[in-house]
Amino acid sequence: MGNAMKSAADTRWPFAVRPLTPKLGAAIQDVKLADDMSDELFHAIYQAFLRYQVLLFPPQDVPPGRQVAFARRFGEVQIHIMNQYHADGFPELYRLSNLDAEGKPSGKHPDRGTLEWHTDGSWQRVTGQATIIYGEVMPEIGGETHFADMYGAYERLSSEWKARVANLRAVHNLDFSRTRRHGEDPMTDAQRREKPPVDQPVVRTHPETGRKCLYLGDHAEYIVGMPYDEGRALIEELNKLAIHPDLTYEHRWTARELILWDNRCVMHRATAYDPATQGRVIRRCTVLGEAPHQ
Repeated sequence: MGNAMKSAADTRWPFAVRPLTPKLGAAIQDVKLADDMSDELFHAIYQAFLRYQVLLFPPQDVPPGRQVAFARRFGEVQIHIMNQYHADGFPELYRLSNLDAEGKPSGKHPDRGTLEWHTDGSWQRVTGQATIIYGEVMPEIGGETHFADMYGAYERLSSEWKARVANLRAVHNLDFSRTRRHGEDPMTDAQRREKPPVDQPVVRTHPETGRKCLYLGDHAEYIVGMPYDEGRALIEELNKLAIHPDLTYEHRWTARELILWDNRCVMHRATAYDPATQGRVIRRCTVLGEAPHQ
């Protein structure tokens, strides 16, 4: 058993910590997220968030208002431009559901863009810091969420690749990714105007840990100063190079679990399921962070 796994017994945490893999993620026990949370407990959760990048909390009731309150402890919570997904009277909440008005599977996937590796909010100047997802209804088959460590992705690049991408900037564009993946429900003209494309560094430095990581994903459209097709090819190649099985955590959901992760150093994706026979409902909120820097 490696040192990373032994650290589960780390006595400085005021809760039980079980690493999910040797290098990414931890399950946090003995925390009731619907209860009032002391500053000391939240500080410990935040330190675990920085250390493990992905935190899993076991099944428990977390009402919509308590999820938003928990998210606000991290910072300003995004009100997503795709307002058709807002939920439960809280504009900060974003629900993805394939259930119809009678609670039955509709056959329609709510957002196939989620099936591609991405990082939340990379398409706006101030990007996503933390994302918090609560699983209301989960399918028996499929509908998993996978996470990939972008610190490790950068560290495993060859010295040639690191030199090649050191000063590159990629343009991230929600309209590009949504049209490509979920084109039957495009952004409105007003939504496009409110969220125009933005350029971000391909290699960003995490503002709290100081570690470098790759920052790309499916919202990245092209490279500044590079011919479009050449930039597209580079982004596709880097997105593939970024995923390593031993730096990935693949989560099979149980209903009423809550997962929290650091968008600044993690990419994620959902896996496919049959929306005609299986129900899947998640509610999500994303905490805003900062404009990335190299």
